[in-house]
Amino acid sequence: MEKWFLSLSSVLVACSLTLNANPLIQSAKDNGLAPLPKNQKEVDKVLQEMGVKFSPFTEAKAELGKKLYFEPRLSKSGIISCNTCHNLGLGGTDGISAAVGHRWTENPHHLNSPTVYNSVLNASQFWDGRAGTLADQAKGPIEAEPEMATPAKLAVEKIASLPEYVNEFKKIYGKDGVTFDNIADAIANFERTLITPSRFDKFLEGDSKALTKAEQEGLQVFLDKGCAACHNGVNLGGTMQAFQVAGQYKFANLGDFKGDSNGMVKTPTLRNVAETAPYFHNGAIWSLNDAIQEMGSVQLGIEISQAEAEKIATFLRSLTGEKPEVIYPQLPISTDKTPKPEL
Repeated sequence: MEKWFLSLSSVLVACSLTLNANPLIQSAKDNGLAPLPKNQKEVDKVLQEMGVKFSPFTEAKAELGKKLYFEPRLSKSGIISCNTCHNLGLGGTDGISAAVGHRWTENPHHLNSPTVYNSVLNASQFWDGRAGTLADQAKGPIEAEPEMATPAKLAVEKIASLPEYVNEFKKIYGKDGVTFDNIADAIANFERTLITPSRFDKFLEGDSKALTKAEQEGLQVFLDKGCAACHNGVNLGGTMQAFQVAGQYKFANLGDFKGDSNGMVKTPTLRNVAETAPYFHNGAIWSLNDAIQEMGSVQLGIEISQAEAEKIATFLRSLTGEKPEVIYPQLPISTDKTPKPEL
């Protein structure tokens, strides 16, 4: 029995060594790439490492936040919700170049809507990084006139007019109840559940067979070209980086966005990137291969051939992850006290 046990142990160790024998896995890790967290405790650990503060997660907060995420009455018109621009069925985006909001208003800076999937793992929120947490980010679109156009006071008035919401907020937030901060906090708690593990994560964890030969070849090109200099970490992006480092972006004049005060721009996550066209902050490029070649010129100062771009794109498609099942919630019925929509 003892010999059998030792033999089995040796087989398990050998299998483990085989899984981790691929030098590309170590190379990816050495370049700062990391697998997604598997649960909320691991999410907390990643956030702590990034220095991002977040309120304690609870399932009750997330369930309330899910309702609010789909709640169109948080907009002045009563027809726009968070899901309008960050559609969970469209890769967490809206599939158009520039976001469209209240009264069919195009984003005044011609900014593209980033994906909400895995957004909790971004070190910065918004293209100019002006928010450090999802809760702070959630407030912006609600109040912004070209987006949902609802001042904080009106947002609270709308939600507080619905008894079902009032009861939920009291159970979760106690005497504070419905406040604008708590509305944003609940939405953020739902959004932090939108993690999309992919085959690439299994690869990083040691399963060499999780990626095809072509995908591994694409990853090698991705690393060799220096793409991981900006697209790194658990989200392959999400940090503030200098833009137009080596050349001028050919659509730089579309919109007036120039980054933050130092010209820094949030590097978008590459997770699910095959589903989130169009690309760049102003949504000017629709082809993933074209976006890869443009990044080579603008950021790295190199020419990426069509063949190389296709190899990288093949790898990037492996980052398309499994989406969590989200059942559209039934929302409370409006009351006589609910402010009427304004078109």
